[in-house]
Amino acid sequence: MKRFGLAIGGALLAAASLHAQQPAAQGPQPYMLGNPLGLPINPAPNGSFNPISPNVKVYGAIYAAESCSYDPDRGVIVVPNRGVPQNVQTNNAWISFLNHDGSVHTARWIGIANPGPQRTNSTPPLVLNEPLGSDIVNGTLYLADRDGGTSQTDPSVSVVRTFNMKTGMPGREYKTEKVTGFNDLAIDKAGNISGTVTAVGDGAQVWKITPDGTASIFFQNVPLVAPNGVAIDPQGNIVVVNIGNPDVITFSPDGKVVKTEKAAQAGNDGLVIMNDGTKYVSSVQNGGVSRIRPDQTAELIAQNVPSAASMCYDSGANQLVIPMNANNALAFISLK
Repeated sequence: MKRFGLAIGGALLAAASLHAQQPAAQGPQPYMLGNPLGLPINPAPNGSFNPISPNVKVYGAIYAAESCSYDPDRGVIVVPNRGVPQNVQTNNAWISFLNHDGSVHTARWIGIANPGPQRTNSTPPLVLNEPLGSDIVNGTLYLADRDGGTSQTDPSVSVVRTFNMKTGMPGREYKTEKVTGFNDLAIDKAGNISGTVTAVGDGAQVWKITPDGTASIFFQNVPLVAPNGVAIDPQGNIVVVNIGNPDVITFSPDGKVVKTEKAAQAGNDGLVIMNDGTKYVSSVQNGGVSRIRPDQTAELIAQNVPSAASMCYDSGANQLVIPMNANNALAFISLK
């Protein structure tokens, strides 16, 4: 435990500094977004901002990240930090931007305000609890979040939250009362949301939420065995990876199994599909990254990545980015 002393002390000092710059909210407050690294930390009323010196490199800002997405407009990797669990503190999560090399662009973009009155009294209010899966489609960030779960008697309810990628403003929310929380999600061109429920038997499910908010079970039970990662392929099919076995299953939009492929390892979480149909699959349990070219056997292109969670594709640098979950870090794999 001794090796955590400086980190904890630094975190406390950083928190104290942040609190010193953010007095307790009194009544309605403006909705805030964080600046890139520099001063002031909070957006200045007069718009002044001085960026960090270009010879200073900072890596980090990630805490318990389960997924990431790439924003081609800004050219940054967008990472939801889950923060602490709901039974410790609600509304504790935030969103970071990272550069291609892993350095920090914006430590806290969404979530610069502290949990509590600063978030709930902002205009509009910010709610972001424990986001897992994420996706960016048509300028909107979708997050697989949840409400509740603050105690054994407080049921957890799935909420897909959306944010405008230009303004950071909260958008529409999609609540699914019958689901405690989606693990991963993917959005097709029409705005339909596919969300996975990681369980076995009848609890193993993929849900579909239409743009008007109607939620229904798209598919359940076998061949789903603890389904986790989900993505949309170039043909508009829904592709799901299982934790319970190596299967990578492609469903047509009407719910029929089109094909089943196998990753090189089981225990899978992340899924990236390229324009040519090549699939990359990361195993959160076994640490490998599989490449599955169309009609070919899977091959491992990386191994022993701890807790390789729901990865994303950084098209600006042609690389895979893999949140390492409890390791509070990201792994980068070049595809050049």
